[in-house]
Amino acid sequence: MSLHLVKDTSAAIGVLDLQGGVYEHLDHLERLGITGRRVKKEEDFAALTGLIIPGGESTCLSRLLDTFALKEIIRKYCRRGMKIWGTCAGAILLAKKIVNEEPCLGLIDIEIERNSFGSQLDSFVAEAVVPEVADEPIPLTFIRAPKILRTGKNVKILLEMDGYVAAAEDENILVTVFHPELTGCLALHRYFVQKCGILTSENIPQGFDPFWKSHSWTQFSRIAGSADKNSKLF
Repeated sequence: MSLHLVKDTSAAIGVLDLQGGVYEHLDHLERLGITGRRVKKEEDFAALTGLIIPGGESTCLSRLLDTFALKEIIRKYCRRGMKIWGTCAGAILLAKKIVNEEPCLGLIDIEIERNSFGSQLDSFVAEAVVPEVADEPIPLTFIRAPKILRTGKNVKILLEMDGYVAAAEDENILVTVFHPELTGCLALHRYFVQKCGILTSENIPQGFDPFWKSHSWTQFSRIAGSADKNSKLF
């Protein structure tokens, strides 16, 4: 695995910018000193070392991937070595099997069930230690979350809770059924950055960023709003 210095502009990580928690992920990447890039079209994938598919609404995201003809592009760059992290809906899109539905990207050998905990009212928060990621407990936010019911032989389970898998990975793909971007903890973003072969500074907080606020992501929303005024994508 090659390593990049964070000041190297080629060591960029993209966030799929079709729907969902895009700006929250961009905020966390910036806190790690990583170049984050909004990804909407094929040319945006150039020189990416990793891609985050954010949480949102998986059916909507799947249709938008079809609309913008991005499914095969994502598969192509994954075959070339680009690492991918799917959070919540992103994990659903990456799964090879979805209960009672056709798979979308089918890039990791897991079986997943949408809305497995129930409705929006059944959303909850928890904490868990994920030894491969951090020594301290990580805050977990579950919003209409799926459950990973089965993992293939080449998939490593990172977190198992109450009979289901909440986080897993293989060589190229990381999936979490919860939303790390909705807390001030940087541990999972750092873990994914390192999976992409990018070194982060030791001066950056290992876990919770004390300067993070729940509205920190809005700085990116304002920038995006200005940039999209003349966009022909939407």
